[in-house]
Amino acid sequence: QVQLVESGGGLVQAGGSLRLSCAASGIRFSGAPMGWYRQAPGKQPELVASISTDGITYYMDSVKGRFTISRDNTKAAVYLQMTSLKREDTAVYRCRVLSLGSWGQGTQVTVSS
Repeated sequence: QVQLVESGGGLVQAGGSLRLSCAASGIRFSGAPMGWYRQAPGKQPELVASISTDGITYYMDSVKGRFTISRDNTKAAVYLQMTSLKREDTAVYRCRVLSLGSWGQGTQVTVSS
């Protein structure tokens, strides 16, 4: 049974930073490609960033240069360091095991003007 628990969200002013964490269990984490999605109210989820089993990363265009995804296989955790946050980044952020389609419950990120 896969379990993903996100943390680190909160309220931050535009231009600020947050670091999101996702703790995984119930999987062979080192063999799992991981991703961070976000979903704003009334919108479809979008893939923000992903990281392969060997550390190759992907970012959606709007976050390139601002967000950094990383993983720690020893701790079975994936992180999303977010800097220069914009109001458009406001959403519920969830991590996902890309090969399985398993989701966490999410953590709210709210960026104020």
